[in-house]
Amino acid sequence: MRKPELLAPVGSPEKLPYAVAYGADAVYLGGTGFGLRAAAATFDPDSMAGAVEWAHRRGVKVYVTLNIFALNADIEAMPPYIEQLVNMGVDAVIVSDPGVFSLVRELAPGMKIHVSTQANTTNWRSARVWESLGAARIVLARELSLAEIKTIRARTGLELEVFVHGAMCMAYSGRCLLSNYLTGRDANRGDCAQACRWKYRLVEEKRPGEYFPVGEDNRGTYILSSRDLCLLAYLPDLVKAGVAALKIEGRVKSIHYLATVTRVYRQALDACWRDPDKFRVRPEWLEEIGKVSNRDYTTGFIDGGRPGEKPPVHGLYRRPYTFVGAVLGYDGRRGMLRVEQRNRFARGEELEVLTPGEAIYRLAVSEIRDEEGRSLEAAPHPRQIVYLPWPHPLPEYSLLRRAESV
Repeated sequence: MRKPELLAPVGSPEKLPYAVAYGADAVYLGGTGFGLRAAAATFDPDSMAGAVEWAHRRGVKVYVTLNIFALNADIEAMPPYIEQLVNMGVDAVIVSDPGVFSLVRELAPGMKIHVSTQANTTNWRSARVWESLGAARIVLARELSLAEIKTIRARTGLELEVFVHGAMCMAYSGRCLLSNYLTGRDANRGDCAQACRWKYRLVEEKRPGEYFPVGEDNRGTYILSSRDLCLLAYLPDLVKAGVAALKIEGRVKSIHYLATVTRVYRQALDACWRDPDKFRVRPEWLEEIGKVSNRDYTTGFIDGGRPGEKPPVHGLYRRPYTFVGAVLGYDGRRGMLRVEQRNRFARGEELEVLTPGEAIYRLAVSEIRDEEGRSLEAAPHPRQIVYLPWPHPLPEYSLLRRAESV
């Protein structure tokens, strides 16, 4: 066995150092085209090249998404982009379309190709086909059970990657037409409107115009939208099954989400690797993943049943938190943290300090100063730089968050 790689999502250049600081071995990201997250297509060629160089200096791999289901125009436009990725030295591209796969093999024979979960590889013969074509890794369909993953592992030489945390689509392997039908935005070409998460009402066939209410909470009603995946408890099984990479979903999620979830899975994977037979999910890990936005958690298809038959992940402590600031540094002369505001906070509030290490601190906001040293009652402006009293420097990329009343 080898220790699985922890793979984190990076939806913007700003998020890259947080993914690395909180424990990612590799990251995946997309350029301004050809990926399945148009909302996270923020890496132009210059910023992507800089990201690759920055990550490689820290021993972190970078995978780039080319996972749209391409139209003819996409195929014609793609060669110069593939050449750019080769010149940048990206570690692999993630592909779902056979035509795109063959184009990469033709233009960049040395480039590693990871077959996307969108290709919905669900059996060992399909895996062997991709292997024969030159794939280095397959991102397995989320619909597979642990037993099915083991069978594929036993019958192929490919690396296997498995999603362990994050949003799941209401469609098979994410191949959804709902967004395209309702809005003209094609989910299979990176522009999903997430129509499955909209609020819906029911109407009975013989009662047109009579809409029946559906129970909902303050986060909406999700008739079509799945619970989020959480496979913390199954890490020992996935390690023993020979899975090469554990993938976190969420390129369009916040920095707070990225940091919190990556940190939890880093700690859990390290603990599992030290002694998988004695591994237990710690209550503090469940508490942490309950602090980020989620639609309740499920273990999905991993033990062979239907997700709708399974209860949410047990032991989860749910309490909403708001990400209020990023720690930029420490002013030792004044004994204050330099903080970039992300959501309003005020004097008298108590915040939590999330760090890339094991520690989580509590910070009572007794004073707020602006850059000129003036006292403030609150930090109301987005990206405002403020200073907060604190006795010592904090690790780089620490975050501030506030617990909200339930």
